[in-house]
Amino acid sequence: MISEILREHGCRRFDRSAYNEAAGRLDGVAKPLDGLGIFEDMICRIAGMQGTADVDISKRIAVMMCADNGVVEEGVSQSSYDVTAKVAASMSEGRSSVCLMAERAGADTLPVDVGIKDISSLEEYDTLTPGDRGHYRLLNRSAGRGTADFALAPALTEEEFEKCFITGADLAHELSRRGYKIICTGEMGIGNTTTSAALAASLLGLKARDAVGRGAGLDDEGLKIKTGVIESAIQRYDLYHASPVHAACCVGGFDIAALAGVFTGGAECGIPVVIDGLISAAAALLAYRMDPDVRDFMLPSHMGDERAMMNIIKELSLIPPINARMKLGEGTGAVMLLPLLDMALAVYNGSASFDDISVEQYRRPAGEEASGDA
Repeated sequence: MISEILREHGCRRFDRSAYNEAAGRLDGVAKPLDGLGIFEDMICRIAGMQGTADVDISKRIAVMMCADNGVVEEGVSQSSYDVTAKVAASMSEGRSSVCLMAERAGADTLPVDVGIKDISSLEEYDTLTPGDRGHYRLLNRSAGRGTADFALAPALTEEEFEKCFITGADLAHELSRRGYKIICTGEMGIGNTTTSAALAASLLGLKARDAVGRGAGLDDEGLKIKTGVIESAIQRYDLYHASPVHAACCVGGFDIAALAGVFTGGAECGIPVVIDGLISAAAALLAYRMDPDVRDFMLPSHMGDERAMMNIIKELSLIPPINARMKLGEGTGAVMLLPLLDMALAVYNGSASFDDISVEQYRRPAGEEASGDA
């Protein structure tokens, strides 16, 4: 059993001096101290990630990992496998929800097949192939045609996990080489709120009922089935005592493994990686448990409307600025963060200083630091 996936490159060191320089610049803007709230700390954290107070998120992309989950056979979703392929095709054509929102936010999109079950209707590419309006075509990095049903057997093999994880990490490096300054994470895969809730419960020691939500609209009976499937898996695989990677192999998904790789690769490159909803957050938690330093390069976006989400965000000590009960997925909440950051950066980069308007600058009480952690 692999204990963890080891990478050739360690995480970049978070640059505290760049953070402090950005904080000082914000305090010099003619506004109340911490007037932009947690967005001030977000700007400072991006400075620390990028190693410079000259924060740049001008070139941005959303990466959506697409895969199917065998646990759907247990009746944990009201949708069938074919939905994954259909939405992936829509992403490839730039027509899905995240693509439309990304256009507004000035972001490119990249859908990746890491384990779609039925690709008979899909056109896939082995290289990063641009489509229309900044939307890349569906990239083929499949580790298999859907995971196993974890109610019957472990969802992933060690080899499948490693392939997906390395796919995500290597993509982060490639996007860095292409000049991207920030990566938003997203996904598509029927049944992946079940895999994410199961993994979150395992890593956080939660009871299944405290981690499970209704996903894409389960009724009470469906929620009961979903909860029971996760409860049984926790017992079957002794998940409260499992290593992070072993837990992910037992109940996770190809998408989660690949997104964990994106978070890790982003930390290796010094690129901020934005967390979306539950699936993305579960992947972030997995990456954090594999290497706690990865957390320094994560940005929260929204508090997704799934029960495990709050527990994961608390464990990561992050504060999502958007609390809109969203549950669309695909990376939509992560992309929604970008224009908010743009507005905060407009103040950071362009506002008058206290000297400019001949007003005495606000001073912090002795010993008080800039905005709390985002």
